[in-house]
Amino acid sequence: MPDIVVMFFVLGLVAGLLKSDLKIPKAAYDTLSLLLMLTIGLKGGMALYGSLEWRLAFELLAIASLGAFIPLIVIPVLLKVAKADHANAASLAAHYGSVSAGTFAVALAYVDTMNLPVDPEVTLYLVMLELPAILVALAYYRRHSGHTGAASDEKKSELWRETFTNRGVVLLVGGVIIGFMYGPNEGAAVTELFTHAFKAVLALFLLEMGLTAAETLSPIPWKKWRLLTFALVAPFCLSFVGLGAGIALGLSTGSIVVLATLTASASYIAAPAAIKTAIPQADIGLAMLMSLGITFPFNAIIGIPLYHQMVTYFS
Repeated sequence: MPDIVVMFFVLGLVAGLLKSDLKIPKAAYDTLSLLLMLTIGLKGGMALYGSLEWRLAFELLAIASLGAFIPLIVIPVLLKVAKADHANAASLAAHYGSVSAGTFAVALAYVDTMNLPVDPEVTLYLVMLELPAILVALAYYRRHSGHTGAASDEKKSELWRETFTNRGVVLLVGGVIIGFMYGPNEGAAVTELFTHAFKAVLALFLLEMGLTAAETLSPIPWKKWRLLTFALVAPFCLSFVGLGAGIALGLSTGSIVVLATLTASASYIAAPAAIKTAIPQADIGLAMLMSLGITFPFNAIIGIPLYHQMVTYFS
């Protein structure tokens, strides 16, 4: 039986497809997403408390390199098999190379429910994988579109600024720092309020994600069936990138499941915000349909338990 938080996503998806009047106010959704990001950061920081080592630097660099590697293998497939143009190939490479914080939260809930051992630095994986794919995808786009010079440099500078001041990144990194400073005991009076409510907040967040996913699926652009098929097949294929890296780095079972889930996920928050201004020719609606309407449900409902079975088999 799926984790109970996943059923809230299914509820939202079904309600949306049935055209129910169920709505979550934007202010409530913003609050839920803020609480979710901050809680993930705090949990990661508290797990790191007293266990920070130099080996972590190599591990995080290796994780970041995955974000740069994925677009390089995705772009040729998008161009030759899915028949995407250069703008949409770069856009989708950025989305699928970057990561989904919502999927990460579901993976954390799953490994917690299954009592799988998790390394304390897993939250940092989310931060390290966020930016490299976007930069590689934009470099590819500039090369093939002829967008160079001062204007391009200005856009690149703006991208760096927006990425590092994005509220999700600020809350994740800030939460990690605060959690690491105070640990699980000294700051318990505050942090326990967040960590104990994590699954409840995640359930409501996924309810909204289900409603939003249903919106992206109506209507389905069947003429883009190659790209829609890519959105369904890519998570399974890309999960092997995280699976192989996790085994090579000697990570714990839960950490490999989380890393495989991250490499299988697609961004629907950070990447759209960056690509919308950097690649105006790209179809952001199509990218949202693929990442949120197809890839996210696949990972949340089927993918994460599947990746767990794969980790068990290969380990």
